[in-house]
Amino acid sequence: MPRIRPTTRKALLTLHLVTSLGWLGTDLVLLTLGIAVQRGADPAVVYPVTALIGTVLFAPLSVLVWLIGVASSLLTPWGLLRHRWVLIKLGLTTVMVGLVLFLLTPNLRHAGAVGAALPARDRADLVIAPAVSTSLMIIATVLSTYKPWGRRRTAAATVAGRGRATARP
Repeated sequence: MPRIRPTTRKALLTLHLVTSLGWLGTDLVLLTLGIAVQRGADPAVVYPVTALIGTVLFAPLSVLVWLIGVASSLLTPWGLLRHRWVLIKLGLTTVMVGLVLFLLTPNLRHAGAVGAALPARDRADLVIAPAVSTSLMIIATVLSTYKPWGRRRTAAATVAGRGRATARP
């Protein structure tokens, strides 16, 4: 594992926090706009705004959060594969980035293009997706804060541990 200076590690952490908070804030804005349409706001006005936010902020921030998170884990003692909470957070973030890039962003663009002609089922999706995404981001934040489950045991450590247990009288 490469060693980085504490100031570099803190800079990476700060960048990760800023981009993560930006991603969460943007997600909450998309959720708010989706709810606004459900409550009677003009979709011809709201959906082009959501398309712009999704394209200019949400998608790039999701990729940045993932890249900075991976870089941070690789360059710090946490590692990418050492702790269960890091693996789960990586999995959650990877799934969310994939959904943002390949499902939500195209749906937001489509909604922006068709506006009021968007079917009710698709309108509901523009509320459900950010609600689920916000929930997953909160879970990732809790994992980062509490760091549950400790270190992941490797196969070699498990075998070595069993060897010690059987060697005792």
